[in-house]
Amino acid sequence: MEGITGYSMKRLLSYLGKYKILAVLAPAFKMLEAVFELIIPLIVAEMIDKGIPSEDGGVIIRLGIIMVILGIVGFICAVTAQYFSAKAAVCTARDMRLDLFRHIQSLSHREIDSTGTATLITRATNDITKVQNGINMFLRLFLRSPFIVAGAVIMAFTVDSSTARIFLIVVPLLFAVTFFILLKTMPMHRQVQDKTDDLLLQTRENLSGVRVVRAFNREDEEYQTFRENASALSREQLKTGFISSLLNPLTLVIVDLGIVFILKAGGARVDTGLLSRGQVVALVNYMSQILVELIKFSNLVILLSRAMASLKRICSVFDIRSSIKDPGNVPAGNSIPGHSDGLPVLSFRNVSFAYAGSGKEVLSDISFSAMPGGTLGVIGGTGSGKTTLISLIPRFYDVSEGSVSVYGTDVRDIPLRQLRELVAVVPQKSALISGTVRSNMQWGDPEADDETIRSAL
Repeated sequence: MEGITGYSMKRLLSYLGKYKILAVLAPAFKMLEAVFELIIPLIVAEMIDKGIPSEDGGVIIRLGIIMVILGIVGFICAVTAQYFSAKAAVCTARDMRLDLFRHIQSLSHREIDSTGTATLITRATNDITKVQNGINMFLRLFLRSPFIVAGAVIMAFTVDSSTARIFLIVVPLLFAVTFFILLKTMPMHRQVQDKTDDLLLQTRENLSGVRVVRAFNREDEEYQTFRENASALSREQLKTGFISSLLNPLTLVIVDLGIVFILKAGGARVDTGLLSRGQVVALVNYMSQILVELIKFSNLVILLSRAMASLKRICSVFDIRSSIKDPGNVPAGNSIPGHSDGLPVLSFRNVSFAYAGSGKEVLSDISFSAMPGGTLGVIGGTGSGKTTLISLIPRFYDVSEGSVSVYGTDVRDIPLRQLRELVAVVPQKSALISGTVRSNMQWGDPEADDETIRSAL
């Protein structure tokens, strides 16, 4: 598992590395914002200790202006950091999505059949979006939250080292509760994602095969299966949500208890003159900052665990290698044999074929030839292998045994682009690509004019 994670991270970093300046600037501005946030409680303490008791409006206004300036500068830093992190995340996801789509286009029908269309759609859309969100939040919070927690503890000790010892008890306890719940829920989040994939797969299969389902009167069975899968997903989500929901109240109780002890210990020191009221308020503010940042950090870890699971699924698609090997471009001076050679247009020689995983031959020892200008009809019942036979000519699949030749040349020795320029396949079921009628008609010839399109229609 560690090896897979390392490999996945290496691939992700290869994309993110193109935007390393953005990836550095985003957390840098976030850290700058965090510094301003840590200064605010000290200014509030100064206002309470010096401005309010003496009713010195000038001090209050001056400190208030400083707080406003820090707030504005912090806001600018936060917006800048979010811009850089969002841009790095979106650009990384865009590049990954383009490469994944290009890779899927290079796969043969065998790999697409075994992987599943629904799976590939999910990987190219939902999973990459989760990786994008993970990158965005990582750049914004992964350094900021620990920095705020550590900074708040340090600042608390600069205010009053005696009272700040309470932080040394509360903070480890908060971390223990947070990571216990995270370790408990992260595998459950992965199970939720797996069950979501199963439900998506069944939904797509039922929608794409609705005619078959109705033809065999299987609506009730499919509905029952869907209901079972949906119920399983719902139960897993409720279980995960229940455990995750314990995080906020437990951490809030711990922090509230910590604040109670700070007020008790701080109050005693205020009575003896060792601590001021403003300093007690500053300590309470630092404790509240720790709570907020730990909740953010726990949500970040959950988000990152989902993103890593999605990244592994994306990389598993990248790892699929097409069983169709393209011989590449024909060397200069060579060409594909044509009509003038007097050879058959198409020849099947002892061809056998079986789909991956089935073990059963769909075609067995098929041999025939088609001469130029002739017409050949292949007749058979549903499932007899007619479509499979046609799919072997443009190399949607490769034969298991034997050979398929076009103009005397084995199709495996012809570059795929040139082979498919020689072969025209009209599918049994019409498929329209999004766009206009013209754009669909121009798939065969992007330069086709109106007269050519009308003639074809």
